Amino acid sequence: MFKQDFTYWKMIHSLLVNGDYRILQISQSNNEIWLESTQKNKPRIIRLLRYDLDWSNWMQRDMEITAAKVEKLRQKLFLRKIEALNIYISTYSPVDDWHFRVENPLQTGKKQQTSLQSIVITSEDEEQGLALFAEKVQILLEIEDDGSLIDEAKIEILKRETITIANQRAKADQKLFQNGKPFFTYLLIAIQVIMFGILELNGGSTSTNTLIKYGAKENLLILDGEWWRFFSPMFLHIGFFHLLMNTVALYYLGTAIERIFGKPRFLLIYIFAGFSGSLASFVFSPALSAGASGAIFGCFGALLFFGMTYPSLFFRTMGANVIGVIIFNLIFGFVVPGIDNAGHIGGLIGGFLATSIIQLPNHQQYVKRAVGLIVTVTLLLSMFYIGYEIQPQSNNPQFVLKKAQKEVEANNFEEAYQLLHNIVDEGEPSAELYFYLSVAEIKLGKFEQAKEHLIIVTNEEPTLSEAHYNLALVYIQLQDYKSAKESAENAASANPDNESYKKLIKELEEVIGSTD
Repeated sequence: MFKQDFTYWKMIHSLLVNGDYRILQISQSNNEIWLESTQKNKPRIIRLLRYDLDWSNWMQRDMEITAAKVEKLRQKLFLRKIEALNIYISTYSPVDDWHFRVENPLQTGKKQQTSLQSIVITSEDEEQGLALFAEKVQILLEIEDDGSLIDEAKIEILKRETITIANQRAKADQKLFQNGKPFFTYLLIAIQVIMFGILELNGGSTSTNTLIKYGAKENLLILDGEWWRFFSPMFLHIGFFHLLMNTVALYYLGTAIERIFGKPRFLLIYIFAGFSGSLASFVFSPALSAGASGAIFGCFGALLFFGMTYPSLFFRTMGANVIGVIIFNLIFGFVVPGIDNAGHIGGLIGGFLATSIIQLPNHQQYVKRAVGLIVTVTLLLSMFYIGYEIQPQSNNPQFVLKKAQKEVEANNFEEAYQLLHNIVDEGEPSAELYFYLSVAEIKLGKFEQAKEHLIIVTNEEPTLSEAHYNLALVYIQLQDYKSAKESAENAASANPDNESYKKLIKELEEVIGSTD
């Protein structure tokens, strides 16, 4: 029995020292242990059981249970396939026929993705079993031949040494999460809360004008030279719920990233990811946007890079949750309107690339850093070219609408009319586009066209009081006072507090009364 116990601990010791395996789980009685390695051409999982076998049908049931556990582990680790080695260390072989049960690997999973090869090592044929084991794991295994030299004290020494090595590996893993105490996370949270208060005190965080004034991403203003809008949006939030969600996400993700990468690296990752998110939004979305979401997705990108560097540790700790949250948020962003998914994806990629350049603490990796830098610079230059050179020439309806709005605000009505009229001729314009086109038409005296387009707007957006009011003004110009009064009443119905609408109704009633 001492010989088998010694063999059990010697195999574990060799796997840790020579095989680069790490302990996943050890039973309370220490007679069962699971180990993992990420090296190629080796079994990913090894399970050793020190148990004196009796009947082979018990061994068969145990193999099936073990295979099912390995399959669950495969799913948790997001692996396409997994090979596992199952070792029984027994004093004697099962009393009945058992060899046929271990001749071929046990396959499980929906597509047989899990393969479990079992080996029985006994005092009767230990040399053969250990040779097969050493071949599978590709390590040199030396065990004393003379069992009389092995006693309980020697086994205890080997056991303690093995557990000490395992504990040292575990402490080394824990140290990866202790490279810094959170500081910038709390500072960034404080900044975005303060900025939210400033927005609320100066027009409201949901006010477009207020958001633009304090630095939200607005494509035309960036094209006009306000480059700082690539950075400022990450400190602004649209509404309290938006602030709450991003603050909670930053608290949990930011503190984790600061602990793994340290303070300076975390700040660089966060700022670059926020910039990357704004840049991607600038290139792919003409809509006004703000929020820390891009920078927060950059933290996810940093965690993915950590997962590539330490895949086993990543999936044993947080990997499944991180990937699940990323997938859920990206799907949510595509399904729910109004979410800037371009900024999310840009931040995710930016965080990953920033991490590839700065690497983890104590990781030199100069070649990988250089590759990451080249990829990052190439991607940034391409994005800037698209944003500054190609985008202004595009016929994206939303982008053209933004340009037309600027022209209307600058009283350049002819330019606004030409921009919007071209889009109407080329595609299916939105109600908002028709509305701004009608404004330009009114200013240019094209009242019949304005009437036609405002009727479309009021049918599609019946609660847009400004459209009803403008339509009333157009009817007045066309001397259709009854239709004007009806439109003015619709405007007042949509916005009962507007005194201008009420005043116009009274004036129209007087005009209609004087003409009857």
